[in-house]
Amino acid sequence: MPPAADAIDGGLAAINRENLQAHLNFLADDARKGRMSGEPGYDQAAEYVAAQFEALGLEPGGRDGWFQPVPLLTRRIDIESAAVTVHGDLGDGNLEWKKDFVMGGDPVRDETSVRAEVVYAGFGVHAPELGYSDYDDIDVNGKIVAIFGGAPATFPHNQRAFYSSGRTKRDEMVERGAVGYISMRSRTDQKRYEWEVVTLNAGVTAGMSWINLSGKAADHHPELEGSAAISEMVAPDIFELTPISFEEALDAADSGKPMSTPLGIEVTLSQKSDHTEVTSPNVIGIIRGSDPELADEYVVYSAHLDHVGIGTPVNGDDIYNGFYDNAVGVSLLIEAARAFATMDKRPRRSILIVAVTGEERGLLGSDYFAHYPTVPSNSIVANINLDMPLLLYPLADVIAFGAQHSSMQAPIEKAVAAEGFALTPDPIPEEVLFIRSDQYSFVRQGIPSVFLVPGFTSTDPGIDGQALFRDHLAKHYHRPSDDLSRPFDWDSALRFARANVRIGQEIADAAARPTWNEGDFFGDKFGKR
Repeated sequence: MPPAADAIDGGLAAINRENLQAHLNFLADDARKGRMSGEPGYDQAAEYVAAQFEALGLEPGGRDGWFQPVPLLTRRIDIESAAVTVHGDLGDGNLEWKKDFVMGGDPVRDETSVRAEVVYAGFGVHAPELGYSDYDDIDVNGKIVAIFGGAPATFPHNQRAFYSSGRTKRDEMVERGAVGYISMRSRTDQKRYEWEVVTLNAGVTAGMSWINLSGKAADHHPELEGSAAISEMVAPDIFELTPISFEEALDAADSGKPMSTPLGIEVTLSQKSDHTEVTSPNVIGIIRGSDPELADEYVVYSAHLDHVGIGTPVNGDDIYNGFYDNAVGVSLLIEAARAFATMDKRPRRSILIVAVTGEERGLLGSDYFAHYPTVPSNSIVANINLDMPLLLYPLADVIAFGAQHSSMQAPIEKAVAAEGFALTPDPIPEEVLFIRSDQYSFVRQGIPSVFLVPGFTSTDPGIDGQALFRDHLAKHYHRPSDDLSRPFDWDSALRFARANVRIGQEIADAAARPTWNEGDFFGDKFGKR
């Protein structure tokens, strides 16, 4: 039985502008130095979140009080050693760092070098259930594969997201014997962001992997001995000896048609890396449920606390504050905790509030938690994730990524309607947002999840929400200008915060835990774990 409306309303009323502003001012301040995982600015932010949880009366939910230490292996590439050499009939050619290519350090090895024939393999996707494969009639065993990012636009949204995942692609190429890969930019990617965005912090920001209980880097494929990303300006050169041109490959990608072929060249990929072990904590608090029979089940709220730290200066500023990404999400997370802790009658199930590390390095903190949760893994019934809600204008609608996959659809619809939002479908499937934030770590462990994102429609008909959204991605996303100077619609923020709390309350009070929909793509892939 749901708690009385006044109990819910009392908790929702505790969310206010003053508290949100205080969180934002601390988390996005220059003093946090961009909250890079493993660095002092992040640790200060983690201590702040833990102090907020303690002040709200939450129970510590980590392995070490409020904290779940996440062991990380960082990698920094030696730029001088990074090389892509193209071997052709007319001799060898070396590509130029940042102008032509970038690469990251090897997750584990201090030095790698691999020379092999290059095979163009479309998107690097094998989706037999959709009648599509970029690997039909080509052999990539012992080869370097050249692939576009993303997946065919002809795929349904869910499958497009899944097959766009770099993890999915690497698993497939390793299964087929590839020894390295080259990433190229499709026209879709070229429209999304310029090459200068890709290269801005190349060689500056460290890569990271989380370390599993066996002491090994997670998701490391030792079979892949090299990788690089090349610009669309140099990509045509590696197609010179093929039956197709780079433009024809781009056309094929646009139309979602496989056109894989050997490129008739060999390439050497080589680099050296420095590695360091660091630890960065997830911060975890518990709001104990009120039902003795259901209190041992948990609805998990998550938001990533990290950002990208200090980077290449832009207009003289080298601090990447991460205001929207994700000081806003963490501030909303803390206020969700306040709402639940303040309710006269708490939800029947327990609420687990988790601020995770390492999202910007590859969903590391959430993946670590999903693999090694601090509560029994089968007790987690759902995840609600908060990441970079762009509250730039008065909001009329929201997008609920994940809602359509499970029985959470109905409570989500009810919750957002209660705050006056319309629920709209994904207007930007090319961004494959469902796999790009921490909810995907939970989905991969079979846990139904939702990720609420502001839509493009404003209550002010004179405001073009899509234009403002795309402007932020083009000019401020992962830039120093994502700071406290960004516009922020407070009324929308409070409604958005309350909607997320309502979702969790509906799920936590329901008689049955959420279930994947019959025949759902992600449910079938992961739901039986």
